[in-house]
Amino acid sequence: MTSANDRPAADAAARGPLRGLKVLDIATIIAAPFAATLLADYGADVVKVEMPGAGDGARGFPPHKEGKALWWKVTNRGKKFITLDLRKPEGQDLFKRLLPQFDVLIENFRPGTLAGWGLSREVLWSLQPRLVILRTTGFGQNGPYSHRPGFARSFEAMAGLTYITGEPDGEPMHNGYPMGDAVGGLFGAIGVLAALWKRARDPSCPGEEIDLSLTEASFRLLEMLPIEYDQLGVVRERSGNANQYSAPSAVFRTQDGRWITMSGSTNAIYAKNCAAIGRPDLASDPRFADNTSRSRHAKELNAIFREWCLDHTLEQVLAAFDQAGGTIAPVYAIDQIVADPHMQAREAIVSVPDGDFGHVRMSNVVPRFTKDPGRIRHAAGAIGEDNAEVYGERLGLAPGAIEALKKAGIV
Repeated sequence: MTSANDRPAADAAARGPLRGLKVLDIATIIAAPFAATLLADYGADVVKVEMPGAGDGARGFPPHKEGKALWWKVTNRGKKFITLDLRKPEGQDLFKRLLPQFDVLIENFRPGTLAGWGLSREVLWSLQPRLVILRTTGFGQNGPYSHRPGFARSFEAMAGLTYITGEPDGEPMHNGYPMGDAVGGLFGAIGVLAALWKRARDPSCPGEEIDLSLTEASFRLLEMLPIEYDQLGVVRERSGNANQYSAPSAVFRTQDGRWITMSGSTNAIYAKNCAAIGRPDLASDPRFADNTSRSRHAKELNAIFREWCLDHTLEQVLAAFDQAGGTIAPVYAIDQIVADPHMQAREAIVSVPDGDFGHVRMSNVVPRFTKDPGRIRHAAGAIGEDNAEVYGERLGLAPGAIEALKKAGIV
């Protein structure tokens, strides 16, 4: 079993293009902490701050094993963990002493919360003039909704993502995972890196404040919708698994009860897909001459491919399309992803040291850097397990002083 005491050896092997970057993560739940974790994946030294006692609410998210939250171990991997009550003057004092040692601060409090605790951006920049501050909220730092609480389902719904997901005659549907949080985390990491590049080009460059609206992050994914509505007056509707801009393209069931998905908008790929099902004649049919024509006849084309798939097993379907050079893919559940030889060859899932279970497996660092690759140092750990190291080594506090702060509920 690994623990905080075992980490120096593991951290010595930490690598990646962000090695040396120091990030202070005072955020909670998923989106903003995920942004910090991406930076940790690339080598950044990330210290996560939690409230003494319960800690981040994400620690309670299922699934659990032996009372330990498994999701937590991934979303906050590679970080050090300390506790600190920022609402108390003594906690704010410790925070102000820590901050100058960091390049980036990541938070997701409602707008004005930190300023109300005496930690406005002016105060933060007076302590660390080059600090990059990532502020992550549901709706941004201003506007009529800025003080609303936000959750992934809210972001996805108000960004239009939920509306276009589902069957045409059914209710709007959410994904089985909070994609709004994941997307927000990605945009947060990108924003931080953009700000850091400006600092790298100009050492005299002052700090930056990044206003990340998670609703706008989800909306940014649907880049076609605004211009389609603006220029054509079209409100895009749900289409189930049928593709609205390419045909044949849908999710089809195989003879052995598996599922595949198919796409391909170019004439060349369409011809290969037709050859895969033994219907080269469809490639020369004038009704299907180009992608626009095929999209108009999507129901007819999808029916032809659907019937063929139902007469063949998944293995047969994949073999036929592979031989023809067509575009088809199995719809994988997690057990199939783990068993897939390509994912294994790519080491898309790796074993990571963990303080509770010895080692756990999780998705690898994305993307890959050839010369200076990132690395997952360890799974997320226990509340405050790095208090002694961070407060002792970085602030010079004696063990007795740290224990006194703990008894007072400051850490």
